[in-house]
Amino acid sequence: MQINLARISSFFALLIAFSCSPKATFRIIDKPITWNAEREQLSLQYLKDRHGLAKTTPSIEPQMVVVHWTAIDNIEVTFDVFNPPTLGGRADLTGASNLNVSSQFLIDRDGTIFRLLPDTTFARHVIGLNYLAIGIENIGSDAMPLTKAQLIANEKLIRHLKRKYSIDYVIGHHEYQNFQTTELWKETDPDYRTVKSDPGDKFMNQLRKKLSDLNLKPVPQL
Repeated sequence: MQINLARISSFFALLIAFSCSPKATFRIIDKPITWNAEREQLSLQYLKDRHGLAKTTPSIEPQMVVVHWTAIDNIEVTFDVFNPPTLGGRADLTGASNLNVSSQFLIDRDGTIFRLLPDTTFARHVIGLNYLAIGIENIGSDAMPLTKAQLIANEKLIRHLKRKYSIDYVIGHHEYQNFQTTELWKETDPDYRTVKSDPGDKFMNQLRKKLSDLNLKPVPQL
């Protein structure tokens, strides 16, 4: 039996090159939070009371991605916060609805992407815009800036979502109030607002630079 050493050498060279490639495979890991009759009903009620939309299913037609940070330093605690259908201990939010906050996606410090809800299932994560916005939460805070791995993961996830849906805007949570004077804004209470700093201009500028070829619409100026 004749062994072709040149072919074997080429095979192993390709195998090593592939295994050492800096481009990680894009994956979304499903880690669903509780979705039951109570959460569904609260979501429908939120759509009606806060957004003025009477719907039979709590779904969205995505036009926007909103990038957040959690202000919680690990994935499991964040999951436990989002998992219950009802919200507790947040007087600034429970006055508007007892529906718990959540997002469709959650990204860990190492860039691992978790899907908490189906892409087009309603989630409460941004005042005035939930009905058309997919939320991406990132483990981080003012004291724990988002990582390079999270930046890359956000870019890959947003490109994936852009291929599936008519996404016009990618915004930071801290920019949401800029939409108050646009036709997209739907919040029935003119006084219901919260001040946000996440994820900050630095991260959003880096992310927008990576996404510049998508020709997304700019955030409106107040």
